Amino acid sequence: MTARKVHEMNIILAVDGSEHSTAAARLLSDLPLPQESLITVLAVLMPRNASDYAGLEQALKAAEELLGGTRSTLKTELLTGYPAEQISEYAAKFVPDLIVLGAKGRRATLGILLGGVVQQIVEYAEDPVLVVRAPYEGMQRILLITDGSVHSQRATDYLGRFPIPDLADVRVMHVLPPMPSPSLIARSWPVGSEAMAPVPSYETEELLAKQAEEEERHGKVLLDQTMMELAEFGIETTSVLMRGDAATEIIEYANQNQIDLIVAGSRGLSQMRRLLLGSLSRKLVHYAGCSVLIVKGDSHDIE
Repeated sequence: MTARKVHEMNIILAVDGSEHSTAAARLLSDLPLPQESLITVLAVLMPRNASDYAGLEQALKAAEELLGGTRSTLKTELLTGYPAEQISEYAAKFVPDLIVLGAKGRRATLGILLGGVVQQIVEYAEDPVLVVRAPYEGMQRILLITDGSVHSQRATDYLGRFPIPDLADVRVMHVLPPMPSPSLIARSWPVGSEAMAPVPSYETEELLAKQAEEEERHGKVLLDQTMMELAEFGIETTSVLMRGDAATEIIEYANQNQIDLIVAGSRGLSQMRRLLLGSLSRKLVHYAGCSVLIVKGDSHDIE
């Protein structure tokens, strides 16, 4: 296994003084970022909420204090306007390697799982987005999702160059599709005078067993390939092969195994800006109980 080579990063951290944005700053402070990295701590004052000015200045100072132990260069910006618009425009101008946000802001409605500003950034930003959920208790267990697509390949490459803590437990998961039951196949068989006779149940079960075996073989090959790719980056991993609804299996596994961060790829925006996140990525960001890093399909690599 080769030694890890981690490149400097240009990171935007959006803060508003909420517990989730504080958790985001704490997470960044735990990353072994190279000395040449730049963290821009960004806050946005909405014109109609002028009374928030002092609170946002305090949020910027608090984030600076939390990040003071890193070797990165720190910069703070207090912008005026609508948060999602200002953060997106700032990112488009400075092309960060990563945008970091707390899952919910100070004005979030009780019970919602994702703040409106965060949702817009995650959907429309062209750069990787890390959504951090409080409470933050360290980044000890990381789960990378792979499905063999070009988008998950980008997520693998991105994680390979990402400055994760040295002792982090990294796992790679692939979820096989649910298997139809023989009874379901029988119920869906065409009926009528000219319909063919249904396949006998024992033959159906045999076909399903062969299909499951072939899918598992392909799944294991995919996991082995992904693990080898991460090993080339100096990251040791273990594999997890599941079957069922992808979002359900991933979220349940993350909850049961106290995963701190889920990493997944997703397609980026088209030139017409019509293609948003895939359904799996959207479900993970909304419903996972831990932090989620989404690497867009057209995201640039960390260089």
